[in-house]
Amino acid sequence: MDQIEQYIEFLRNTHILIAPLLFIVLHGVRSIFFIPVIAICIAGGMIFGIIPGIILSIIGLLLSSIIFYAMAKKMPFLTNRLMKMKSKIKTNDKQLTVGQITILRLIPFIHYHLLSFLLYESTDDFQSYVSASFYTVIPMSVVYTTIGQSVINFSPLVSLILLASLTTLLLFISRKKTERVSVREFLR
Repeated sequence: MDQIEQYIEFLRNTHILIAPLLFIVLHGVRSIFFIPVIAICIAGGMIFGIIPGIILSIIGLLLSSIIFYAMAKKMPFLTNRLMKMKSKIKTNDKQLTVGQITILRLIPFIHYHLLSFLLYESTDDFQSYVSASFYTVIPMSVVYTTIGQSVINFSPLVSLILLASLTTLLLFISRKKTERVSVREFLR
């Protein structure tokens, strides 16, 4: 744990301009590397602190949304794929509001770009899309960056217990529906 704190201090002190720029770019390209948004927001809280981490996460997530918008306009196969994903989870034709999408962005298991696609469909132009994206990423950035800052203050034992719990939860959730297993069987 001490090495992690030293590395974080090294990043903070020696790369005052480079680290924030790399963090923002990482948000922009994270989907290529299959890195969850939450992991980057939490890392932002750990590395930069609450306020700078929130600001950098908002900027990075907006960059990611803008890249998504450009890709959706240029690559129709992307929107077709997202339409198929949407049809699997959403059966009615009612569009979600910006407030509903904001709440859904707080749920870590919902695909970030699927929600961006729902915003893309519900807005008329680029400016309204960016505006809606801005409002939907603020709560997510605040919550997960704050968690990242809080994680630094945990003792190593609490961090280990939290990591083991999250790993168990993810393994349990990731099982296919055909592999129905009771909680008792899973914990054996």
